[in-house]
Amino acid sequence: MQSPIFNHTVNQTEERFAPQGAHMVRVNLSRGGDVLARTGSMVAFEGMVEFDGEHQSLHQQHSQWATGETLPLMRCFGQGAVYLANLAQHVHVLDIDHEGLTVDSSYVLALDAHLHWEVVAVESQYGIAGAGAYNLVIGGQGKVAITTSGSPLVTRVSPDRYVSADADAVVAWSSSLRVQMQAQTSNRSVFRRRGNTGEGWELSFMGDGHVVVQPSELLPPAHTSFGEQLGGQFQQGGTPGLHQGGAWGPR
Repeated sequence: MQSPIFNHTVNQTEERFAPQGAHMVRVNLSRGGDVLARTGSMVAFEGMVEFDGEHQSLHQQHSQWATGETLPLMRCFGQGAVYLANLAQHVHVLDIDHEGLTVDSSYVLALDAHLHWEVVAVESQYGIAGAGAYNLVIGGQGKVAITTSGSPLVTRVSPDRYVSADADAVVAWSSSLRVQMQAQTSNRSVFRRRGNTGEGWELSFMGDGHVVVQPSELLPPAHTSFGEQLGGQFQQGGTPGLHQGGAWGPR
């Protein structure tokens, strides 16, 4: 057989997380040990690889039940490599340090098994009643693969350069950044647009770090490969306030 399709071959590399085109990542389990991946995201594997449901602590289970911020994971282990993807979204690999990464769980594809993650509620951190915004803070030192709808914009935030972005388009940011919701005080849904501008609610980032913004204001697909519905970055009914959680970036 002959076809241009055969140009899409495996990216042969010894890297732990190796992008395979724009929409897939290959994780080498022989380098760095087990990986936690979004349930149902495996599309292929090489070698002797096994999969098992990942145990979550009681604290993690309670946080997800209380907030609706879910991260269903499976553990991939063995000798070989596993290929991961989710709904043909763009995949990006980040190196994070001990300060951490704040990200909406809907966009997490995989992470090193030794990293720590937890759901962070804005109101519990800052005493803001009814803020209604929840995200994951991933800490430790290792790699995380996230997804975006299309090629994202990564903006640099510095003490003399603030950045604001549409709340529906923000995917992740350095947890060291100070984040404030720019919105009217109202009990209306945060998805309701203001006036006739077509623009909604913005997040303002201050400090030193990075922000990942995708070229889409739509929510993630209603159903993922594991068959569960996903919510948006902010649940209806609340008015998010401040969120803080470390600097990260590709190395």
